[in-house]
Amino acid sequence: MAETGGGQNVRPQGLEVRTHQRTEVVEITGAVRDAVREAGIDNGLVHCFVPHTTAALTLNERNDPQVLADLVNHLERLVPWTAAWTHQGNAAAHVKASLLGHSVVLAVEGDELLLGPWQGLFLCEFHGPRARTIQLVFQPG
Repeated sequence: MAETGGGQNVRPQGLEVRTHQRTEVVEITGAVRDAVREAGIDNGLVHCFVPHTTAALTLNERNDPQVLADLVNHLERLVPWTAAWTHQGNAAAHVKASLLGHSVVLAVEGDELLLGPWQGLFLCEFHGPRARTIQLVFQPG
């Protein structure tokens, strides 16, 4: 275990998520919140990173599922699976993941994620179904 400047021992964690469709958005807010509590982080940061080239992480609205449906539908229109790609097979998945990004850093205060009332953290799958890992690195403050 690595000791942090705050005197707390914190080990990076892998959060496993199983997807079931080629394109899918899975909320992981609760799982990340649980991992923060388990790690004993009262205040600081949690760095979330998805080490896959065809998946991404994003913050977005969690209360209305139509927001996520719109995200998926518009990404498909912007980056269609059937375009004339040089990289055959899953180029659209790579482009979509690059557009959204592979990491998010969240603030933690009082062992709670500092998110807006409508915000949630989501794994975006673009080449599923697969087993994905989100690496969580904790930085106590």
